[in-house]
Amino acid sequence: MASTQPGHRADRTISTADIFASRDAEMTDLAARIQEQRQAYANRTRRKAISTATREYIYANYMEAWRRKVERIGNLNYPREARELGLFGSLILHVAVRSDGSLEGVRVVRSSGHEVLDQAAIRIVELAAPFAPFPPSIKREADVLDITRTWQFQRNHQLGWNN
Repeated sequence: MASTQPGHRADRTISTADIFASRDAEMTDLAARIQEQRQAYANRTRRKAISTATREYIYANYMEAWRRKVERIGNLNYPREARELGLFGSLILHVAVRSDGSLEGVRVVRSSGHEVLDQAAIRIVELAAPFAPFPPSIKREADVLDITRTWQFQRNHQLGWNN
């Protein structure tokens, strides 16, 4: 028998309805978290790394067109200071291009040892942007192409590539 005296608490029983309500709330919370994770997964950026070793036709064609544009802009904007100081060298540059052709980012992976050449390579990519939008075959697979290339600032004051 439960005591009714002050200071004593009556035994409290949890009803089946309370248990189900609690479980329903937990399941609703869990379902919301799962939906958030699914949405985050669906919204993730799909990236594809390409380089001179890339043999897949759709990527190789895009990179070749990209290379021709960058080389043309690079030769038109060869760094004056490098020309005057007789600087030459090679560096590895990473360029991230979005599916609409806009530049996501550019960074030096391995320096030429000459800040002038490293900064010139970055500037050339920025001048060459935007690039061609991805064709549908690439868009189906990637939102961003990560292009890594070895750049060569040559003695003849031309921009070249290490193929």
